[in-house]
Amino acid sequence: MSNVEFNPKHKEALDSFLLGIPIVKPGKMYGHPAYYVGGKLFASLFMKGVCVKVPESLKDELLKREEIVPFEPMGRKMREWILINRAKSEDYLKDKEIFNASIEFVSSIAGISFKKTK
Repeated sequence: MSNVEFNPKHKEALDSFLLGIPIVKPGKMYGHPAYYVGGKLFASLFMKGVCVKVPESLKDELLKREEIVPFEPMGRKMREWILINRAKSEDYLKDKEIFNASIEFVSSIAGISFKKTK
C-alpha cells in the first residue's frame, strides 16, 4: 500500500509500553504498524487512531467514552474492534488497561498465558 496513513508519534508512544511486554511482537497490518500475540493481531495504528481487539462485552462499555468509536474500516463493521482516537500521542498511555485487556483476550484465543502489566 503506497498511501498508508498513520501518526508515527502514536507508534512511538505505543512502542514505549507494548514492546516491553515479552509476548508482544511488532508487525504490520495492511502497511500500518501493528502488534501481535501468538501470531494474532490485537492492535494496529490506523489513520489517525489505534484499532484494538477487545471482548464484545468490553466493547459496549468502552464505546461510551468520547474518544472511542467502533472500528469500521471502509464501512465494514468489525465485531470485536474499537478505534481509539487521541489527539496527543502520549494520551494512549492512559489506555493501558484497554491494551492489557486486548492482550489477555487475544492471548487466550492463541492459547498463551498472559499476566497483566501496570
